[in-house]
This record gives sequence, structure tokens and C-alpha cells, in this order.
Amino acid sequence: MLRAFNRFFSMLLALCAVSAFAQETTHQPINVSDGITYELIGRWDVDRLNKILTVDTPAFSGVNVKYTPAKNAVKLYRVIYPSSIPEHGNKPTMTSGLLAIPDTAGKSFPMVSYQHGTVYGKHQVPSFPDESPETQLMIAQFASQGYIVIGADYFGLGISTEPEGYMVKASHQQATYDMINSSRQVLAQMGLENPHLFLAGWSQGGFVTMALLEKLEAIGMKVQATATASAPLDVFALMNGFLSFPRKFDADWLNSIVILSAFAYENYYGIPGLARSVITDEYYDVAKKAYDRQPFNPADITSDLHKLIRPEYFNPQYFANSAYGRLISNAQAYRWVIASPVHNYYGETDEAITIGVGKMAMTYAQSMGAGNTLVEAISTGKTTHRGTFATAVPLWKSWFDAKQ
Repeated sequence: MLRAFNRFFSMLLALCAVSAFAQETTHQPINVSDGITYELIGRWDVDRLNKILTVDTPAFSGVNVKYTPAKNAVKLYRVIYPSSIPEHGNKPTMTSGLLAIPDTAGKSFPMVSYQHGTVYGKHQVPSFPDESPETQLMIAQFASQGYIVIGADYFGLGISTEPEGYMVKASHQQATYDMINSSRQVLAQMGLENPHLFLAGWSQGGFVTMALLEKLEAIGMKVQATATASAPLDVFALMNGFLSFPRKFDADWLNSIVILSAFAYENYYGIPGLARSVITDEYYDVAKKAYDRQPFNPADITSDLHKLIRPEYFNPQYFANSAYGRLISNAQAYRWVIASPVHNYYGETDEAITIGVGKMAMTYAQSMGAGNTLVEAISTGKTTHRGTFATAVPLWKSWFDAKQ
């Protein structure tokens, strides 16, 4: 009887595996547990991955960087998972992210949780990788060389029906934390292990990465190392620079930071009229269309912050004491005692992130007595915003390799 039961159990497991394989090959969603599903959305071969490294990324970033060639193909999955919105009393929500797995016979891989930068299209996010050049680089440089790469789409993007939670710290932390846990459940069902966890992010994603690290360290989840590029670690300092101490080469797209944050804070922190109090009447309607991802002409939004933002916000005292300024002042991701290794890469001619903001986590950490030396800020030279990211990624890879 025992032998018969074992044969039956083995057959049942085989049938389950065949069923999952059939679903995967037909791109049908596969259920895991707790409302988590995943679906195969593609397989990128070595040739495609190497084209990303040698052609597509240089075209996107404007710099030529030497990357390690791809070694293996990669399977790409969209994970849909439950999360909650802390600012709305932990309201349940569904959101999405990418799970990229090396297509090899291996059963154990290190994992990189990648946090994406600011996007202007709802689907320019990790789980729609064809529309996300930055995600493509992470897949080509990491997943093609034996790393699992995951990336949350954030609330309001990907499949999420919420308003976008741009630079809303607790929501970013929740979405990315739940993505890690959901991905691990998917991997467990696949019979795969991920003993080492690394964090990485660019631009807005650098802020989100450091915010995620803060949450993970607070709950005791082990992180081997964390790396960012062009991270706005202190949005209050960054915004004061735009308003009161602008540089001649500041980006003309900084208007998007104001627009997206003003509407996101109004929605997530429950302050009706907040965005209208910040944005001038002339540009309010088109700015709202931009935030809501409705069709609009980008040329209709001025890049002149003095025309976009109401004049009182250029008074530092008014800005600091306003509802918007007080919320911005809490958008920081470095003011705690960091307990794991961090590298923050910054560009010396980055048109969005100043050298001071890029080095802020290290400056703060090393101001503590003899100094917390776990946090290092590293220059990528005279690189632009995109150039800093493209230059930093292979440095992230070498450093993560050394930390295993």
C-alpha cells in the first residue's frame, strides 16, 4: 500500500509539473497562493541580450560602456500580487512586477531587486520590459549572467488601477517589499532558491531602493549589498536647489518631479486641492492629464518652473512651511544607522541630481562620531543622468559578484 501511495504521489507531482509547464508555454497565468499569480511573457536569447548591451543601451544613455557579454538566455515573467497602501489605512490593492530568471539548469541564484526610475508611460516599467530600456539593461547585465532580477512596477503603474504613488515613501516600501516576498513564493513553487539578496535602483528608483533597504533592515531581512545611481536621497534639498539655487545645466524635465509629486501627495496623503495650490492655473489642467496618464502634448507644459509653480513657493520659508513642503521634507531615504554595505553612484554633470544630494547618505553616515564607513558615495565622472546609470551598472555587477 505504501509503495502504491508513493507511486500515486509521484504521479500527482508529475501531473502538476506538466500542468504548470503547459500553462507556462501557453502564457496562461499560474496560481501560487495568497492571490499571487505569474505568467510567462517572453524569453530573450543571448543575441537579443547582447544587442541590448552593445546597441540599445548606448543609444538610450548616450555613452559607450563596456559590459560583460551575456552568457545565458532569460525567461521573463509578470507577477501579479496583493499589496496594501499604508497611507490609506493599509487598503488592499493588486499590483505587478517582473521576475527574470536565467534559463539554465541551475537551481540556486542570487537575486537583485531593481527599483525603476521615473517614467511617463503607465507601462514603461519592469513587467513590460519591451517598454523599459533601463529594465532591459538590468536583464542583460544581471539575469544573463546568473542573477534572478525582480522589479516592482509601483502603485499606479503596470496593471495597478491606483493613482500613481510618485515618491510616496511608505507605499514604495510596501510595493517593493511585497514584490520580494511574492517572487520568493513563485520561485519556491518552481523549486528555485535565492540565498543572496541585492538591491539596486536608478534616479527615483535610487530613492525607492534606499527606502526599501531602510524597511528591510528594520525587520531584519538580510541584504548583501545595495547600490544606487543618481538617487534623490533628500527631495527637500533637491527641490530647494531647483527653486532657489538653480544650475545653468538643470534638466528641462524637472517640471515632471513637481507635477507627479504634487498630485501623488494630494491623492495618497488626502489633501484636497494640494496640487492646485502648487501649480499655476495656466498649467493645472494639462499637468493633471500628465499625472493621470491621459493623452496630452508635452510641449503644452512649460519647462520654466517660474511659470509652472506659484510664485510664493520660490520663498524658501513659504515652501518649507507649506503642506507640500512639509511632505517633501519627509521624502528622504538616508537618515538612519545603515547596517549593510551601500554604494551610491553619482555623476558630476548630472542634470537632475547634484553632487551634494548624490553624496548625502555618505555625508550623513560619516558625520556620526568616527563615521559609519558602510556607506560610500562614488563618482562616475562627468556623466549625465542617464550616463551615470549606464556607467554604474557594470560597477554594481562587479561589486555584487564580490559580495557572494
